[in-house]
Amino acid sequence: MKKITSLFLFLISGMQVFAEGKSIDQVINDAFQPITDVVTSIVFVSFSFEAGGVQVSVPFILIWLVSGAIFFTFYFRFINFRGFKIAIDIVRGKYTKPGEEGEVSHFQALTAALSGTVGLGNIGGVAIAISIGGAGATFWMIVAGFLGMSSKFIECTLGVKYRTIKDGVVYGGPMYYLEQAFVKLEEDGSTSGKTVGKVFAIIFAVACIGGSFGGGNMYQSNQAFSQLSSLSIVQEGWPWLASNGWAFGVFLALIVGVVILGGIKRIASWTDKIVPFMVGIYVISALAIIFFHYSDIPAAFMEIFNGAFAPTAIGGGVIGVMIQGFKRAAFSNEAGIGSASIAHSAVKTDEPVTEGLVALLEPFIDTVVICTMTALVLVITGFHTNSSLQGVDLTSAAFGSVEMFSWFPKVLTVAVILFAFSTMISWSYYGTQAWAYIFGKNKTADIIYKILFCGFIVVGAAANLGAVIDFSDAMIFLMAFPNIIGLVFLAPVVKEELRKFMIRIKE
Repeated sequence: MKKITSLFLFLISGMQVFAEGKSIDQVINDAFQPITDVVTSIVFVSFSFEAGGVQVSVPFILIWLVSGAIFFTFYFRFINFRGFKIAIDIVRGKYTKPGEEGEVSHFQALTAALSGTVGLGNIGGVAIAISIGGAGATFWMIVAGFLGMSSKFIECTLGVKYRTIKDGVVYGGPMYYLEQAFVKLEEDGSTSGKTVGKVFAIIFAVACIGGSFGGGNMYQSNQAFSQLSSLSIVQEGWPWLASNGWAFGVFLALIVGVVILGGIKRIASWTDKIVPFMVGIYVISALAIIFFHYSDIPAAFMEIFNGAFAPTAIGGGVIGVMIQGFKRAAFSNEAGIGSASIAHSAVKTDEPVTEGLVALLEPFIDTVVICTMTALVLVITGFHTNSSLQGVDLTSAAFGSVEMFSWFPKVLTVAVILFAFSTMISWSYYGTQAWAYIFGKNKTADIIYKILFCGFIVVGAAANLGAVIDFSDAMIFLMAFPNIIGLVFLAPVVKEELRKFMIRIKE
């Protein structure tokens, strides 16, 4: 009887909604917008100043991330460059020993983490940065990518070092190493260190859960639907689908749900196949357009470089361009956020530093390589000045504008959906780990989280882009506050681990 009553009330409320002339998408978005407004006002506290005759606002969290990346780069003596070759060797299996604890290989851990970062931030995020900050934003994205390699190194080393293994399942990430970050405060015999560490770990876990629902979920389904609904074949053949994002969200949620129920091993078995394939599709297509316009490449790079330092590039000049570049790069590669260390914690290794070195490849692949290719396509085709489109729609139009690649928007739709799918399954794992840290490592808690996660896929497909991006940025960047503090406290531990490892490599 209760079930029948609940169904009746649901139908009544549904009729009231449509009686008011609102679609399901509108109802979801109206409910979601107030939450976004509150979260962003807390996270994005900014400093305002005048530059180039214009008021420029710099979010404190951006300063926090960039400062941390610069500190780690110098502290580890440019490990982002001198550790590059060793990282490649580790991925190839040169230093792998049989029988090491963990669940996945170095390559699978890398692809699982990459699938959480290489995605729509590289396609839609770059377009957003350039449409706001001009071509020069690309330069600062590249700089942020190189700096972020150092942050990825330290956080993923710590993820492995302080992980726990229960019944063959690995649990790791900032939640666990933050507990250890402040232990030295207990040298006076007090217990304040553990308490501080626990509080920071809980803050991170809560933000990670929110980030998994936002940037790792809703933003992905939102942009995937945006790309699908923009195709003429969908608008003409299935007009109902093109105007009802929730329906696409339900379909996507069912597919994601099937994969994430299998845990990290099933996720890794998908990502080590999907990531190389989808990156290959996108990179080959981008390179084809770039080489087709090879004579425009020097001019494109000059425009990017000049735009990065031109005082009148946008309102606020150099600072304004730099902010846009760093902001989108941070959202794209997540260096300093701490999320990737959760995936890397599951690797089969007894040497934490090896996975830290593998992890530094991520920002290079994600930001320095793929984001730069997207930017070059936008600049070469002239779409970087187009103000009528935004996000993934702008990138799609840029690719499709080349006559011999007029078919590309259809291929990009496949790539975008694969990017979105792989990002969602990786972020579901991050969120699952954070959820388990707070609510316990049991099957019931695990299932509850995964049901909620799949529900937010539907919300993301239905909500508008502005609300989704604001919420996504806020929750993901919130993770950086406790994470960077913990990394600074534990940097000496990682430095000693690195020193010992390098000695063994030489021997």
